[in-house]
Formats: sequence, C-alpha cells, structure tokens
Amino acid sequence: QVRLDESGGGLVQAGGSLRLSCAASGNIFSINDMRWYRQAPGKQRDLVAAITSSGSTTYADSVKGRFTISRDNAKNTVYLQMNSLKPEDTAVYYCNADVVHTYVGRYWGQGTQVTVSS
Repeated sequence: QVRLDESGGGLVQAGGSLRLSCAASGNIFSINDMRWYRQAPGKQRDLVAAITSSGSTTYADSVKGRFTISRDNAKNTVYLQMNSLKPEDTAVYYCNADVVHTYVGRYWGQGTQVTVSS
C-alpha cells in the first residue's frame, strides 16, 4: 500500500508565495513521474506541473514562470513552489505519483486547499 501526504496549503494574499510538499510512503521500490493537479469549485481537475524521475519538468501555461516543481528522490517527496499567486490559483491541490513496486500504480494524495485573496 502507498500513501501520499500533502502539506503546505493555506490562505495567502495575491502576490504571495506558498510551498506545497507531498511525501510518498509505504511499499515503494521507486517512483516514476510525479505531478501536481488542482481543482477549483465547479471545475475539472487540471494538471499544473509534472516532473520525471530524472528531473524533466512540464507546466500548464497558466503557471509558467510562477510555479516550480521539484523532487527529492531520497525522500520520495515532490514540491511545488508557488510565487506571484493570483486569486485564480485558488483550488484544492492534489499530488499524484506513478509508484513502482510489484507493479506500477498511480496514487493520489488527499488534497490541500490553497486560497488566494485579492
């Protein structure tokens, strides 16, 4: 069994910064891609950023230049540094990881709320 635990969400004013963390634990041999998604009320869950095991990254156009995804493979942890936050970044942020054990499974965290006030 694998568990993803997110932390770092909260309330911040527009222009501020937050850093999200997501730590994977349990039956893990290795982790392939790790991702951050977000879901605003009444909207679909959208991909924000992704990072491969070797560190290659991709971003949604809406966050390019403001958000940075990184990971610590030794700690099985992925981070999302969010700068210059805007009210439209308000959402529940979820991490997601492709975990290798006896097979490759895709796992989700429980989500962490990010609220940006104007």
